[in-house]
Amino acid sequence: MSHSTRFVWLASIAMLVSLSAVSTRPAEAQFGKRLKDAVKRTAEDKAIQKATDEESKAIDSAMNGGNEPARPAATETAPGENKPEAPGAGADTNGAAGAAGGGAAADLKPGQGAWANYDFKPGERILYADDFTSDEVGDFPKKMEFKSGDGEIVEWNGGRWLRATSTSKFYLTLPETLPERFTLEFDYNNQYGEVWISFTPDENTRVEFGGDGTAEVINHKAGITASGRYDTDQNRNKVRRARIMGDGKYIKVYFDDKRILNVPNADLGRSNKILFNTDAATDRPAMFANFRVAAGGKKLYDALAEKGRVATQGIFFDTGSDRIRPESTPTLKEIGTMLKEHPELKLVIEGHTDNVGKPDANQALSEKRANAVRQYLVDSYQIEGARLQAKGLGQTKPVTSNDTPEGRQNNRRVELVKS
Repeated sequence: MSHSTRFVWLASIAMLVSLSAVSTRPAEAQFGKRLKDAVKRTAEDKAIQKATDEESKAIDSAMNGGNEPARPAATETAPGENKPEAPGAGADTNGAAGAAGGGAAADLKPGQGAWANYDFKPGERILYADDFTSDEVGDFPKKMEFKSGDGEIVEWNGGRWLRATSTSKFYLTLPETLPERFTLEFDYNNQYGEVWISFTPDENTRVEFGGDGTAEVINHKAGITASGRYDTDQNRNKVRRARIMGDGKYIKVYFDDKRILNVPNADLGRSNKILFNTDAATDRPAMFANFRVAAGGKKLYDALAEKGRVATQGIFFDTGSDRIRPESTPTLKEIGTMLKEHPELKLVIEGHTDNVGKPDANQALSEKRANAVRQYLVDSYQIEGARLQAKGLGQTKPVTSNDTPEGRQNNRRVELVKS
C-alpha cells in the first residue's frame, strides 16, 4: 500500500469515528468492533431463521434413534450469559441427516436419493454417547478429557454444542479399548479449519475432516495418504454429520449421506481414547455435538445363527414417530437381503425404547415402529408377510441401566429374533 493510499484510508477511518461520536478507543479498533457486531447480528438472524423445529429434530433423531423429544430452538440466553455466535454468516443449519444431492432427509424414504448407495451401519453396542444435556452452559463437557486450547458448551441451533475458539485438543474417553470393528459419529461445523482424529496417541495416524467438505486418511509410517471430497467450497457453512467406520485395518469415511473414502490398509490402531485436534479462532469457531462411538459386531445372519437374536442400532425414526429415516438404508438392506437369501428364515421384529416418557406412550410407539419395519420389508423386498411378526415391548426389556446416555441408547433398539 502506497503512503498516499494509506493516508486516505486512515483519514476515512478518522472521519467515521468523528461522525459517530464514539469513545476514545483507537479508530481502527472501534471500526473493527462495529463491523464485527454487524456480521454477528447478520449471522445470528440467518441462523435463527433457518433453525426450524424439523431441522432440530433431524439432529436429535440421527443421534438417538428418535425416541427422546427434540429440544426447542434456543434464541435467548439466561441473564449474564453471552449469546453464542453462529459459526458463520448464513450457516446452513440442516441437521446431521440432511441429504445432499438427493433431497432433504425429511422428504426421503430409505433407499431413495443419495441414500441408495449409502452403506454406513452403526455398531450395535454404544460405548460413548454425549449430547451435553447433563452439562452446564459455559463449562467444558464432564465426559471429555481436556488436553489443550479451550472449549465450552453453548446453546446453538436448538441444541448444545462444544465450541472451541482456538487450536484445541480433547479426548473421548472410552470404557474399553476400541474394538476391531467400530463406528464413530459426530456433528460439526468448522468452516475454515480442520479436525484431526487419532485413535492412538500417535497423531501421525489420523482421519482429517475439512470445513470445505474434504477428508483424508493418513498413516505417515506406512506412507499412506488418501483424499476425498464431498462437495465444494460453496457449501462450507453446513452443519455436517461426520462418520467413520473401522474394521481392522479398514477405514471408511462419510459426510452426511455419502461415503468419500474407502481405505483398506489404513491401519490407524486402537486405544481407549479418541483424540480430537481442531484449529479455530474467535471469529471462526469450531462447533461439535452429538458424539456416538459404538462397537461393531458380526453380520446379522451370523449373530442370529449363533444366538437366535440380534440387536441393531441402525434403524432410525423421526422423533416421536414411526417414520423410518433414510439413514436406515444399509441396515434394512442387510435384513431384506438376508431374508431373500434364506427363505426358511422367519423373524419376530421387536421394538424397544428407554424409560424416557410415559410407559404407555413408549409401548404404543414401540409397536408402531416394529410394524413400520415389518411393512417396509414386505413392501420393498417382497418378503412374505407370514414370515415376519412385529412386537412392541416398550421399556419393559432394557439390556442395561437407563441412568446414562450410553445405557439409554443401547435400550433404544430394534431386535430381530428367530421364530
